[in-house]
Parts: sequence; C-alpha cells; structure tokens
Amino acid sequence: MTARRIRFTDREPAQADILDEVLSGLFSPKKRLPPKLFYDKRGSELFEAICETPEYYPTRTEIGILRDSAQEIAETIGKDCILIEPGSGNSQKVQLLLETLHPAAYMPMDISKDHLKLSVQALGAAYPWLRVHAMCMDYTAGLEPFEPPPASAESKKVVFFPGSTIGNFEPGEALAFLRRVARLVEPDGGLLIGVDLKKDPAVLHRAYNDAQGLTREFNLNVLHRLNTELDADFDPGRFYHYAFYNARESRIEMHLISRGAQEIHLAGEVLTFADGESVHTENSYKYTVEEFQRLARTAGFGVRGCWLDDCNLFSIHYFDLPS
Repeated sequence: MTARRIRFTDREPAQADILDEVLSGLFSPKKRLPPKLFYDKRGSELFEAICETPEYYPTRTEIGILRDSAQEIAETIGKDCILIEPGSGNSQKVQLLLETLHPAAYMPMDISKDHLKLSVQALGAAYPWLRVHAMCMDYTAGLEPFEPPPASAESKKVVFFPGSTIGNFEPGEALAFLRRVARLVEPDGGLLIGVDLKKDPAVLHRAYNDAQGLTREFNLNVLHRLNTELDADFDPGRFYHYAFYNARESRIEMHLISRGAQEIHLAGEVLTFADGESVHTENSYKYTVEEFQRLARTAGFGVRGCWLDDCNLFSIHYFDLPS
C-alpha cells in the first residue's frame, strides 16, 4: 500500500449537530431516532454479524447477484469510472466489482470513522493499484464529493449504493436522494443500486427478528450510544426490540418499546415515556422492480440494466443520465 494512493478526509458530524437531531426526534409527538445512529463501531460490527445470519437474506442474495453478474455489470458501466459509495461500511460488496470494473478511483463515504479507516487500510493492502479517497461524513446531509485525483478528473462518476439502504428513506426522501445523486454524477454518470423486493411477509419478519437476537442488540445499541456520547441515562433493559412488516406502507418498521413508564435525562432535558411507548428507529421500504424504476425515471435517470436472483428476492439496477 502506498500513501499516495490512499487519502482520508474527516467530515465527521459535530456532537452538537447529532444532539440537535436526537432531541428533535425524541421530543416529537411520535418519538423517533435516525437510523444513521446505528453505525458507531459496535453497531457496524453488529450489522456485519446480522448479515451472516441465516434469516437475513439481503446481503448474501445481493452478493450472489454481484458475483454472478460482475462481468456484465462492468461491461454495462464501462471501465475507469470514479466509483463513489455512500455508506460504504466494510466495502465488502464493492470488492466483487473492482477487478472487472477497474475504476480510476474508489471514493467510500461512511459515518463510522474507525470502521472506515480499517476498511480503507484493508483495501489498500488488497488492491495496491487502487486509488482510494475516503471520507468520514454523513452522506444523508449532502453528497458533495471531495476532489478526485488528477489522473481520473475526466472519468465519469458512478455512485454505488448497495444493501437496499435506499429503503431507509421515505419515498419522497428517496426521490430527493436520487436527484442529488443525479446532480453529483452528471453529465454522463450513473447509479448502481441494490433494492429489496416485495415478498412473503414471513420472510421479512424472520430477517428482522433473527433467532440469535443480533438485530435486537443492534437496535438497542442506539441507546448505549446515546449514553456514551451524549451522557444520557437510558437503561436498555427497560426497552425491547419490535420489528414488523407494515403491508399498507410496504415497509419493515423497527421500534424500541418502553417497558413501563420512565424518565430519561439527556443534555439537561427530561424525556418521559409511557408504558408501551415507541421510539421509531428505522423503516425499510420494499419495492417491485417496476416501482423502483419508475422512481428512478422521475429523478431523471434512464434504465440501463437490472439483475435479479433466481428467487426474485432482491434486485440490482444500473441507471444512467440520458444525454
């Protein structure tokens, strides 16, 4: 690994910004917390463990599609692009594409700084030819890219957004995000994105309520993080994990439910919880192929490719900007 091929930029959100968002959500009529709070170091490790459970089909299914279709995907996109990955995590999935796609540069973005640094070091060791320009940032607050290396300045930009993370956005927010991606990659760039599909609700229920209880711990870890970073006094044992499929909204919902009435102290404020009151921590919307392609077209993209697994559990799409 050579230092000149690795660059790290730190735009980690300030604690004051996180506190404002937390207080706004917890004092709203229906308490909520943003799902990005899941991904501190411990949360990122728990999510990686969830991805290995037998119930959680999205990761292994998407990996299978990427592995089986890597050559066709690379031919559709073309080589020497600048590959930008918001919410890159451990960069596991992108490694299935690097040898065939051979990007001019890879630009991962993640809110978990320690996790991002470790993944960047591993990538540098595994792919010494690869230019990696990493940024610790909250991509949901904006997608302003950092300057690409001079050797790739003329390459087209392609955003890689796997994992069906787009499902965490409300439909209107998903459309706004896709439009931001379009502005980022224009004039001739593209978007390679993973999207979870509608399916038997029983399959979805098992995926978000695994037998090992890892998703429960992942959800409750948000409270541990608020205690550690914002000096709150949540007792995680007085909350329980609740996840279910909301068929009317076509989404999985995750909640933390209060076990009894209680008061929580946070940043000089007192939060009151009634017995059974919920903190809504995440949505995961599911789409049909046609529904998502229609959303992408509304954002200005054209459909170039779509890849599915044999059981139609998951989809990967490539969109570009029509000239």
